[in-house]
Amino acid sequence: MPKPAVFTMKLEPDLRAEFMAAAQASHRPASQVVRELMREFVEKHDHTAFLHRKVKAARVSVDAGQGRDNDAVEADFAARRARITDRA
Repeated sequence: MPKPAVFTMKLEPDLRAEFMAAAQASHRPASQVVRELMREFVEKHDHTAFLHRKVKAARVSVDAGQGRDNDAVEADFAARRARITDRA
């Protein structure tokens, strides 16, 4: 296991006090809570994870009978292209 790195940051005293109290109230070390928050942030902003969530949501939607088939989408966009072409 790699050696842990030290992470130092500046924050407002009130925020620190509130955070430390909330961590203590949840019976968890503040460092554990910060690590979890960092992991959640990285996952949320990781593009691959984002795409996987979107694909999963789309599959759930399709399985639930929501959404449109390819022919309907193609027809809709053909109509849109025709309207744009007619304006030009």
